[in-house]
Amino acid sequence: MKVYVDADACPVKNTIIQEAGKKNISVILVTSISHFSLQEYPYWVETIYVDTGADAADYRIMKLVEKGDIVITQDYGLASLALAKGCHVLHHKGFAYTNNNIDQLLQSRYLSAKERRSGKHTKGPKALTEEDREKFLELFQKYLSQCNWL
Repeated sequence: MKVYVDADACPVKNTIIQEAGKKNISVILVTSISHFSLQEYPYWVETIYVDTGADAADYRIMKLVEKGDIVITQDYGLASLALAKGCHVLHHKGFAYTNNNIDQLLQSRYLSAKERRSGKHTKGPKALTEEDREKFLELFQKYLSQCNWL
């Protein structure tokens, strides 16, 4: 099992790296070349850079993931594809994408995009709170523990 992170705007990368390291689980950060960094990570972390195209990171993650891997993303489209491939998919605000909630999330995204195209202003995502970080940490630890047995 590996942990794949849609890393361009992921605010919980350090938490992911720290917790996965405790379980000796590989972390793959997939990010746009426009976010290139010389930052060094521990041996269990690999960084993969992709072109700056809109879905380049998503395509690379989908090419690499296998059933049972964990994917961290805020992108509902990528979450849907990863679920279909048998992955465990988590949002950085501390909830899991499931086959039971993904259709509603995709529908919500579609309706918001439709409103924006018609000229209406829609609200962006709320800022990440400390409570969100704690919820993510608890959820991620739970999945790391469960996945060790899968």
